[in-house]
Amino acid sequence: MSENPLQPPWLNAPPVDPYPYEESHDLRVGPKLHRSLDGLLPYIGVWRGRGRGGFPTIEDFDFAQEIRISHDGRPFLFYESRAWILDEESRPVRPAGREVGWWRPVMDGDRVTDELEALMTTPTGVMELHIGKRKGTQIEFATDAVVRTATAKEVTAGARLFGIVEGALLYAQEMAAVGHPLSPHLSARLTRVAG
Repeated sequence: MSENPLQPPWLNAPPVDPYPYEESHDLRVGPKLHRSLDGLLPYIGVWRGRGRGGFPTIEDFDFAQEIRISHDGRPFLFYESRAWILDEESRPVRPAGREVGWWRPVMDGDRVTDELEALMTTPTGVMELHIGKRKGTQIEFATDAVVRTATAKEVTAGARLFGIVEGALLYAQEMAAVGHPLSPHLSARLTRVAG
């Protein structure tokens, strides 16, 4: 008697244990950093700070942000960002942008190059594929492609500059959207709070 393809063996299998592999934003614990990530080591950690945002179609705003950059021993970094709007007294007003993604160094055979690939995805239906270059502790990304859901805001391009400056994570982000060319959108200075 053959198995019913509509009843795969895993359908009634017992529950599994929690995810068994560790991920870390702290190089003192967890898996060993993959050798291809050595040049990105200064970015690994949890960062928190303030920034300023704006765009031709919206009023400027102040925000706070937390970015977590971690690894699990494989040749890529996990990137997670969450931000919240601040009022003029620096009190939280409401949640703002969220984003998750992966940064991956480009290899040439066994050799790590200074080129990077990054995927950044938002819950508002926008996914950006970035191609970048690392120079010391500075990374410059530009979009290679933008994919949007049918209900997402029309974003057509982006550029990001990250740098570690005097121990802080600084970045600037430009965006082309809703008929406007590449324009300044976000910039922030974040300090390391863990890692």
